[in-house]
Amino acid sequence: MSRISFLLILSFGLLIAACQQSEKNRNDVDSIMKDSTKFTTIQWQDSAIDFGTKQMGDIVNITFHCTNTGNKPLYLFDVRPGCGCTLVDYTKQPIEPGEQGKIEARFDTNKSHPGTIHKNVFVHSNTSNKTPAYLSFTGTIVTAKSSSVNK
Repeated sequence: MSRISFLLILSFGLLIAACQQSEKNRNDVDSIMKDSTKFTTIQWQDSAIDFGTKQMGDIVNITFHCTNTGNKPLYLFDVRPGCGCTLVDYTKQPIEPGEQGKIEARFDTNKSHPGTIHKNVFVHSNTSNKTPAYLSFTGTIVTAKSSSVNK
């Protein structure tokens, strides 16, 4: 019984710690976005990517690269895919001036449809225009049946 109690207390403690860290990160972002002296500039090397043709059932990994072209650290935050068929990960630590960061998108074709697709990833950062960057990727999804007809 004490083992179960220990695990419950540990789980509860980890949950509280995670919530507090999330709140701290939100407060950090809010303070950066309120202070225009912390704004910088960003350049995307590849804001639109065509991944070509993939089979239905494939997982497609797409990487977008950016460079901090300003003179203050660049913070990427609130990076969201445009739909549930895509998961994203991104550079979470500050990107120093002249350094690069990246957004990695993982697109699951099983959660999409055959044919031409157009998907977006929205990226907020500490740039002066405060407008999110719209990154996009496109491609064609074929089913096994349609790919054998095209050969």
